[in-house]
Amino acid sequence: MNTMIGSRYLFAGDIARAADVAGVMVKYGLAGWLAEVNWEPIHDALKSHDGAVLSDEPFEARVRLAITDLGTTFIKLGQMLSTRPDMIGPALADELSKLQTDVPPDAPEVAVKMVEDELGRPISECFSSFNTTAFASASIGQVHQAQLKSGQVVVVKIQHPGIEGVIRRDLDILRFLAEIAEGNETLKRFQPSGLVRELGRVTLNELDFRRELRNLQRFRRNFSADKTVEFPQPYPELTAGRVMTMSLLEGFRVTDSINLDKINVDRQELAKRGATAFIEMIFRDGFYQADPHPGNFIVLPTGTIGVIDFGMVGRIDEQCRAQIEEILVAASDQDAERLTDNVLHITGTPNHLDRKLLSADLSELFQEYGAQPIDEFDLSGMLNQVMRLLHQHNLILPSKLSMLIKCMILLEGTGRLLSPTFSLAGLLAPWRSKFVNQRFSFQARLKKFKQMYFDWERLAQSLPHVIFEAMDRLEDGQFAVRLEHQNLKSAVDRLVGGLFISSLLLSSAMLIGHDVPPNAWGISIPGLAGYLVALVLGLHLISAYRQKGNAGDE
Repeated sequence: MNTMIGSRYLFAGDIARAADVAGVMVKYGLAGWLAEVNWEPIHDALKSHDGAVLSDEPFEARVRLAITDLGTTFIKLGQMLSTRPDMIGPALADELSKLQTDVPPDAPEVAVKMVEDELGRPISECFSSFNTTAFASASIGQVHQAQLKSGQVVVVKIQHPGIEGVIRRDLDILRFLAEIAEGNETLKRFQPSGLVRELGRVTLNELDFRRELRNLQRFRRNFSADKTVEFPQPYPELTAGRVMTMSLLEGFRVTDSINLDKINVDRQELAKRGATAFIEMIFRDGFYQADPHPGNFIVLPTGTIGVIDFGMVGRIDEQCRAQIEEILVAASDQDAERLTDNVLHITGTPNHLDRKLLSADLSELFQEYGAQPIDEFDLSGMLNQVMRLLHQHNLILPSKLSMLIKCMILLEGTGRLLSPTFSLAGLLAPWRSKFVNQRFSFQARLKKFKQMYFDWERLAQSLPHVIFEAMDRLEDGQFAVRLEHQNLKSAVDRLVGGLFISSLLLSSAMLIGHDVPPNAWGISIPGLAGYLVALVLGLHLISAYRQKGNAGDE
């Protein structure tokens, strides 16, 4: 590969950062592929680190350490990749799931200035009291406790100043690295450019706290009648692009065994309530909090489960829901062949796929997990095995499905922190049955029939135009099939004639089916005429074919 990177991605101020990225990758022994790049700053970075002692850590650990060194944007990339074991493999995904962001908080005066700039008034007008010392700080922002004029205790999430510029610069560098990686056969299968586009979309969305506010408002509406789960109360009047205010949920973490024992909470029931809320988010609403790790749950003193952090959400659209239904129907029947078809329809078929081996692996997976009782079913274990199997066969899921699977794995893991006997599969069983029933319901069939009707109607409307345009081009001599192999000309002529006759038959059938006037004896005259023309042309084509055959015999 001899790639020359121009200035369309990197500006002069980014060159040092790009070289720093290359240097960190070399430090951890991850940049052999960059040596092929014909770009001087990269070569300088490689030379400056030549001879450095590489870490003795395993490859997966070195990737995590390098990403940690590179900061916020790269950590976000690593966290995104941790949800893609089908793409990068289970071992690396597990390692990247350990990524944490421990960012020092900004100085108090910096935080206060950010609040006042964003809300457009002095902080004393916004809150009766404001603790200038942050009690938590992450990659994008930090969190302060405050009190409203009404006495309500709230948390104020404040974005780090300048973080957007840092992220946008790093995204530019990642785009340029992705372009390089696209030219490497080993790295190309990871779809680097697509990953960077997705990272940019997700990360830039997280920078707008008003979007997180809307997410929270939607969750509260969806669960307004459910008293078993609680979400913070948002305050839109005290929220802007880089500042967000919401009520404080006071309680205990799900890992705080001592205090959970003090309030005498039924942990098994608590795990079920929290998981049920997430299942309803996913399958009832198609809109869910996509990061159900233990830190995002609060057990309130009343025993209610509280959910926090709404920057990362997942959505289930109609296409994704249909894919889930197909998989569940095939899985419930333990039909490995049909499941193989469904998986390949979703992922696409890569080169050199051994379909029989894939089907055999799926059958073995059914046999391994099919005998487990539903209340003891290891769903996260099975999903991890599925992701491992997909990775082995070079099959890559759509991001929506991979995010959903990762969410399920996290959810069961969090539930088992509360109760070791917790099983997510038992809560999913009614939804699986519901999906299977929906798949074959009258309403589903009617919906599919309507869609087919509209598709055929659009075809009927567009086909005459296409045919007339083709005929006009034929008359003008613009419609031609040019082949160097002259012996194929007659075959191509017959093929084109056959396609034209088929199109004419189809359009005639649509005209008769829609009863297009004028009519005679209850039949559309244009449709009947089309049939007759197609018959004449078909007989002519058959006659010409036979004459050609007889000539060839002679």
